[in-house]
Amino acid sequence: MSGTTTADTCRRREAGAGANRWVVLVVLCVSLLLVALDATVLHVAVPAVTEDLRPGAIELLWIVDVYPLVCASLLILFGTLGDRIGRRRVLLLGYALFGVASGVAALADSPQLLIGARALLGVGGAMIMPATLSILRQVFPDRRERALAIGIWSAVAAVGAAVGPLLGGFLLEHFWWGSVFLINIPLMLISLPIGRLLLPESRGARNGPWDVTGALMAAAGLFGLVLGVKRLGGGEAPLGPLTLGPLLVGAALMFGFVRRQRRRTHPLVDLRMFARPAFSTSVGCIVLAMLALVGLELIAAQYLQLVLGLSPLETGLRLLPLTFAAMAAGLVGARTLRRFGPRVMVCSGFCVTAAAVVILTAMGGDDNAGLLLAGFVLLGFGLETTLFGAYESMLNEAPPAQAGGAAAIGETSYQLGAGIGIALLGSVMNAAYAPGLSSVPGVPARDSAAAGHSLGEAYEVAARLGGDRGAALRHAARDSFVHGLHVTLLVSAGLLLLGAVMALRLPRVMECEVPAVAAPGGVPAPREAAGSRVTA
Repeated sequence: MSGTTTADTCRRREAGAGANRWVVLVVLCVSLLLVALDATVLHVAVPAVTEDLRPGAIELLWIVDVYPLVCASLLILFGTLGDRIGRRRVLLLGYALFGVASGVAALADSPQLLIGARALLGVGGAMIMPATLSILRQVFPDRRERALAIGIWSAVAAVGAAVGPLLGGFLLEHFWWGSVFLINIPLMLISLPIGRLLLPESRGARNGPWDVTGALMAAAGLFGLVLGVKRLGGGEAPLGPLTLGPLLVGAALMFGFVRRQRRRTHPLVDLRMFARPAFSTSVGCIVLAMLALVGLELIAAQYLQLVLGLSPLETGLRLLPLTFAAMAAGLVGARTLRRFGPRVMVCSGFCVTAAAVVILTAMGGDDNAGLLLAGFVLLGFGLETTLFGAYESMLNEAPPAQAGGAAAIGETSYQLGAGIGIALLGSVMNAAYAPGLSSVPGVPARDSAAAGHSLGEAYEVAARLGGDRGAALRHAARDSFVHGLHVTLLVSAGLLLLGAVMALRLPRVMECEVPAVAAPGGVPAPREAAGSRVTA
């Protein structure tokens, strides 16, 4: 056996000490599944929560939004902290906090307590998400195996996001709304001891003090940016103080954070990673892919329920093919990446997604199940192919010592892309929808203006008017919504093609060989091991 082969074998043993690396992957995927479930499981429980706790409009908004808001803002803080004090340690603390917060949320008897519990869940999620990806980076040093592991990891994320509403609906039919949180506790009670026993500890090089000030600046800056983007996505006035203020403060803090990191000898996040074309391009591709996915899913759900008249459960079932296609793309992603390389894979993923979006422009006022099935399958497969290739390339370009920070950057890009997608595509939709209701015969201007806010509000106005005027308004609103949907889909297709052009900067082939460097005793050691320490 050659020295290089011996070094690779030792490296794998060190990375997965204490457990088979595939068993470690199962533990990490269970962690990710819980976080992904919790991001969507509450959506179907909102009516029950409203009836029981009687929150105000602003309190209800915070109940829904505080979890992703807090989680997104703290990803960089906890991702870099894991590089510093140990990724397994941060992950296990996240498990414990997630379990405790789930219990508090399940038993909350006031809107304020539920908001606080959801915020704690966001803190726990921010500890768990980057830790799973950075530990995966260490446990699978061989890029071919790591690509397969990332494919499984991303498929699990797709399952969690889709199963959340279905699981929530099932629990609400048999139990009270707190059960959607209570299911986390037994899973965390199992994951905590198993994770402590099986997961290896790993951390980056401890060069210089941890930049606490920089970490807080990043957290506060991201909080402001995500809050402002979410308010834009909710239809708030762009120049309103509660929208423009957080955006400006967040942008200023992030600008200061970047300047601070460039000046420090030992930065919290090594911004030189962005100088690598593969890394910066991968981050941009993640943003664009999520921008298209979340905005399209939101509009598609409205179309299925308000235009086609499907129930929430029927809507969830119609969207399941998208999830199954995403799972399939994740599972075959490693083989596709090895055969075609990152450039072709990500570029093709964007093109397939754009083709799916163009196909969906044939949607009209009548149900066409075959068209929707074909469009959603292509959409799920194309987007997951894109995200898989982008995540794998981004993680491969990051030094092992910065694995937590790189994972946090990827997850932050994911969250920001989702928020921007809702805001941007929602604005395009509204701009194309509202003009069609400005001159409906027999409908007063005041009612037309109210109907122009959303299709749901248009239906309410039409029901109040009744008779021929109400029927005319309802028909015009449906036609305007379908027109707006077509315009939004075409804009989304353009953004996806922009992503395909951007992906041309990615490497042409998947480099699987790891350059060796001299190690003590003259035995070649992998370059990846430099600057990173793994202990059992």
